[in-house]
Amino acid sequence: MSVKYGKFEIPNNIMFEKETMTSTFARVIAEPFERGFGYTIGNAMRRMMLNSLEAPSIISVNIEGVPHEYMGAEGIIEDMTNIVLNFKMALLRHLPSEETKNTREPKNVDSEIIVTKEMIDENGGQYKVTFGDIVKDGYFEVVNPELHLFTVTKPIKKQVKLKVAIGRGYVTSERHDIQDKIIDEIVIDSSFSPVRLVNYHVEDTRVGQDTDYDKLIFEITTDGRVTPQEAISFAAQIGIKHLEVLAHVEEQGLIFEEGGLTVDTADDEMMGKLALRIGEIELSVRSTNCLSGAQIETIGELVVKPESEMLKFRNFGKKSLNEIKAKLTEMGLSLGMDLEKYGINDDNVRDIITKYNEEKKDNSSNINEKDLGPLV
Repeated sequence: MSVKYGKFEIPNNIMFEKETMTSTFARVIAEPFERGFGYTIGNAMRRMMLNSLEAPSIISVNIEGVPHEYMGAEGIIEDMTNIVLNFKMALLRHLPSEETKNTREPKNVDSEIIVTKEMIDENGGQYKVTFGDIVKDGYFEVVNPELHLFTVTKPIKKQVKLKVAIGRGYVTSERHDIQDKIIDEIVIDSSFSPVRLVNYHVEDTRVGQDTDYDKLIFEITTDGRVTPQEAISFAAQIGIKHLEVLAHVEEQGLIFEEGGLTVDTADDEMMGKLALRIGEIELSVRSTNCLSGAQIETIGELVVKPESEMLKFRNFGKKSLNEIKAKLTEMGLSLGMDLEKYGINDDNVRDIITKYNEEKKDNSSNINEKDLGPLV
């Protein structure tokens, strides 16, 4: 048997702000949430993105002829301590698929570094070896191939052996469990967390006539081993996995009321815009008075009118028309819209919007968030 609950407002889409989005940064907007849920979801998602995601990281380094990290190598300016610190900043990307076997076992990445006298002379007597010179096996994608590892001043030919593992969090060298550790292998601290920073904040947003809903905004910065889109998706799936066990404590399921005009969330968003009153969209006094004189009270009543009909209204000129068109464009609307999809036309628009507002009010009264207080 299922238990019936009132309607919960749940985000109908997630928007990534394209103007600021890069491969390592994204501003993400989700709305609407019921009051208080913005903080509840925001805090949980932030913790999971920062602490629970996995990525590859180097766990040990071996350079031929260098037995420990306090020793230098002939022909290399840096000592092994500085080289190890540079390797800690190396970033590799790899997302194991479902078919990948033994994903938790460290993978060996071996290469031979050959620096000739000609290479040194061409670079002013110092050849800089980068991370891209070391990792070329194709299994891992090198995120920062330009990372400087060490500087060579004499011709050298050395084997460089790395061990790379996939994990989560920050793991010190003492906690690495390396089964086949070789002599001269230097185990290092490893940071597996691919998300560097997550900020979130909550703003008020509107659903129909109500303004006490939450808009959740994330600002996510990664180091390139995962994208911001992957970070938010993986974190959400981790959260769902953990909540599944709690959902089965009681076998009774929940079903939620939807409301006659709000079954489709995209339709609900459109109806919320159409139900706005003219005074809520910040038009000039002149334009507002012209619309009032024409007995146009809501956005829905406005957008069903074509431009030619608008210009017939008393004291309504091109300036007011352009202002209204610009405001509607900001809202993703226009004059003369075909709203038959929503069963709306010029004759019934006022009645349908009135009915929509009444149903929204009834649904909101089922769960009084103001009495419950914020869910934090």
